[in-house]
Amino acid sequence: MPRVENVIHNGRIRYMDEIIRIDTVDAYNKFFGLETKHPLVSVIDLSKATKWADEAWFSYGVYAIFLKNTRCGDIRYGRRTYDYQEGTIVCFAPGQVTYSELPQGDRPSAYGIIFHPDLIKGTPLGQEIKNYSFFSYETNEALHLSEDERHTIMECLHKIDKELEHAIDKHSRRLITSNIGLLLDYCMRFYDRQFITRSYAGNDVTTKFEQLLNEYFDSGTPNLNGLPTVRYFADKVCLSPNYFGDLISRLTGKTASEHIQLKVIDVVKEQLLSSGKTMSEIAYDLGFQYPQHLSRMFKRVTGTTPNAFRRNS
Repeated sequence: MPRVENVIHNGRIRYMDEIIRIDTVDAYNKFFGLETKHPLVSVIDLSKATKWADEAWFSYGVYAIFLKNTRCGDIRYGRRTYDYQEGTIVCFAPGQVTYSELPQGDRPSAYGIIFHPDLIKGTPLGQEIKNYSFFSYETNEALHLSEDERHTIMECLHKIDKELEHAIDKHSRRLITSNIGLLLDYCMRFYDRQFITRSYAGNDVTTKFEQLLNEYFDSGTPNLNGLPTVRYFADKVCLSPNYFGDLISRLTGKTASEHIQLKVIDVVKEQLLSSGKTMSEIAYDLGFQYPQHLSRMFKRVTGTTPNAFRRNS
């Protein structure tokens, strides 16, 4: 159990230097003084919490989605603060650690759902959960909802909560996981909308991405560090790799990895036509340990071998 540093009136508690481990649905509900209706899933209404923390670190062993109703504190993931305002959604996955701080005089006011990974094992949702990349989004990446979108999300949560009121039977798991899948699909749709409506910010990211690509390959860095990863560029623009990758894909029609690959091919073409370097020399300059890997990539992308490209051009 975490060490209690200071107990404040009305159930407010401050936990210092300890991480609250939320490995089960019941652990979360007990921390906030809420009822557990199902061991693997719970619809959360934090306005009904009978106790809460002024500030605390949480380590999640469950999936969580929270819709913030009012100004009720900040959430940090790593060193940065979430863009978590009234009417926004944030999502967490098992293995993530967050910091939550509640200003003096405020109380939690959020609605959401938490569910254990065991709930979806062996179900269609269990196979598809990896496709919901927003669970790994980090800072400045909360989902901002319109009033209609918020109403849709609340309807999904109410349907799940109603099913949890029903006695558990052979249909319960399928119905609950199906409705969670519907909720996640709506979140995916609304994120797609957000990528478009906030395209002015996204365009800045795509422009910066192209600039960073050029700088990386013009500097000779590949020879020292190899090919850059998507995470490398995501860190440069202060986004999570998943959010960065999804943003680039939505706005350009190509994945971030494809952009990197196409830049490599452009560099190879330039070297083949403007220098007398062998393909092996070019490959080593670009950080490839095995030149044949670059040759295979070149043929896959261009439809021709490097030697044939040089000869025909």
